[in-house]
Amino acid sequence: MRSIGFVYRSRSFFALAAFIAVAALPVGARGESTTPSCDAPLSIVRFTNPLTRVAEQLANNNPLIIVAIGSSSTAGVGASSPAASYPSRLAFELMHRFPNRPITILNRGIGGEEVDDMLKRFDTDVLAAKPDLVLWQLGTNSVIRDDVSNNYNAAIHQGIAKIRAIGADVILIDPQFTPKVIAKLEAARMVELIATVAKLENINRFPRFDMMRRWYDVDRMAFKTFVSPDGLHMNDWSYGCLARGLGLAIAEAAQRPTLSAKAAGHTVH
Repeated sequence: MRSIGFVYRSRSFFALAAFIAVAALPVGARGESTTPSCDAPLSIVRFTNPLTRVAEQLANNNPLIIVAIGSSSTAGVGASSPAASYPSRLAFELMHRFPNRPITILNRGIGGEEVDDMLKRFDTDVLAAKPDLVLWQLGTNSVIRDDVSNNYNAAIHQGIAKIRAIGADVILIDPQFTPKVIAKLEAARMVELIATVAKLENINRFPRFDMMRRWYDVDRMAFKTFVSPDGLHMNDWSYGCLARGLGLAIAEAAQRPTLSAKAAGHTVH
């Protein structure tokens, strides 16, 4: 299947999610034999901007529709099952933070695609779902293929414009920090390009590259702990930790306007 939708409205899902969370986790860090804890601190993953559309939907108890578009690491290559991909794990994270809310996550990841490929299916695979939030994972395949074309920047802006036209929030997700990605000279350039576009467009970027680099440089994890055997894709543990960090960042940014309003009201009274 090209896309998978997850709709969670019941607490009965938590039992299944708890099983998924502990199943097939990799074991081992540099010099250690225990499964590491997820290191995705808010200081790293916190978004620059609030998620106004998501906040509105949650505040009004309306259904929240999220579309995750991207390539193989959105589709879940490297995971033991579709339930261990980051979009499905994110659904659990958000349901845990916002219980009894109807949350739908549509996985529209297709392996091997670059930005131009994704743009060709934006109308049918993204906009047609009328999402409140779009998670756009991009950049990895262009880096791997040494194919960062001159129109890459313009293509990203074009995609953002399409998303904004329907009033949805958007989050860009940059490449993964894995051996086959960081071996490419274009990797750092791509991460910087995506960060620059996000800043110019005043939208949020999830720093997947920096978060995973922290696992290696600071937490001293071996690549085999968070990278699948192919040296490119993530695995169950890293998809789960990615989802946890993303869920934390989304929840904080979605509640920020509400918290600010409450603080302002307290000051006045």
